[in-house]
Amino acid sequence: MIKQHQKLPPTIRWENHELFLLNQTKLPLEIIEEKQETIEQVWDSIKQLKVRGAPAIGIAGAYGLLLGIRHNTNLAPQSFLEELQKKATYLDRARPTAVNLHWALTRMVNVAKHLITECNTPLIYDHLVQEAEKIHQEDRQLCRKIGEHGVSLIQEGMGILTHCNAGALATSELGTALAPMYLAHQQDISFRVYADETRPLLQGARLTSWELQQAGIDVTLICDNMASHLMSQKLVDLIIVGTDRVAANGDVANKIGTLGVAILAKYFNIPFYVACPSSTIDLETATGKEITIEEREAEEVTHFGMRKTAPEEMNVRNPAFDVTPHHLVSGLITEKGIIPAPYQVNLKKTFLKESGLSRSRCVK
Repeated sequence: MIKQHQKLPPTIRWENHELFLLNQTKLPLEIIEEKQETIEQVWDSIKQLKVRGAPAIGIAGAYGLLLGIRHNTNLAPQSFLEELQKKATYLDRARPTAVNLHWALTRMVNVAKHLITECNTPLIYDHLVQEAEKIHQEDRQLCRKIGEHGVSLIQEGMGILTHCNAGALATSELGTALAPMYLAHQQDISFRVYADETRPLLQGARLTSWELQQAGIDVTLICDNMASHLMSQKLVDLIIVGTDRVAANGDVANKIGTLGVAILAKYFNIPFYVACPSSTIDLETATGKEITIEEREAEEVTHFGMRKTAPEEMNVRNPAFDVTPHHLVSGLITEKGIIPAPYQVNLKKTFLKESGLSRSRCVK
């Protein structure tokens, strides 16, 4: 963990088989950590965006699955597996767009499948705990490697724009889109970040600007519709955003508004990079057209804070994500390096599809 980042509370904490999540709906005014008692509470925390960001959702899902099956270790292994699969399906429905949740839950289930013929149920559960902790630790390593590869893009005096929150609060540490910025700051490179507020839930205003400010990074908050003006004034030299899912052809699903930023970047000839770990790359989804876009509650649009800002009975659309086509993406910053176009070829070449089965053996 970098020195400047010590003030940030952990997004997810697993301690003595107990799960704690930072309630991000209260930030930046209140720092509240909530103990998660049940799988239903974890589902609700994911749905309500108390924990959010694709990597963090995946980690929370893995630990949440443990809460859901920890009292089922008296079952026979096959019955335990069936219960595990049922609980994984339940958690997977909390949010459909970010692939990390499905990826982490599938990985957990595959561990049990692999060990079911050689382990008793308590030992299978022990291995599941180890796998969830491994997913958590791997995310820290992936984020740092993303930062190490992406820091080369940041030069002295740059203005960098980002959208939504793909920082430490969206992951286990450092973040994805913000990881190169944290490492550049550590190297004493001088730059300024422009953070889009990110309507309707203000993840940029409440989270990104706060965590960068906590780290001592020069950050300026702007409304979403100010980005084009700043670009026209040549104040933005680089754009880095995160993503919730990357299709096999390089299409990127990210927080609503990202597509508009990418179109503006193309017009103003500004590099537009997307930072993501391999767990966010979905080679089984051919293009962005096949990605399910989550529609959220109308109240997020009709209200600003606690105040109603729209007429009664107003029709509302509230897609939480949009899809940026691959031809607008300058490169994908991953833990294995910056992947260039053509993405259809280079993603498959870089991230070979594995079986998904755990290689763990039953350790008594």
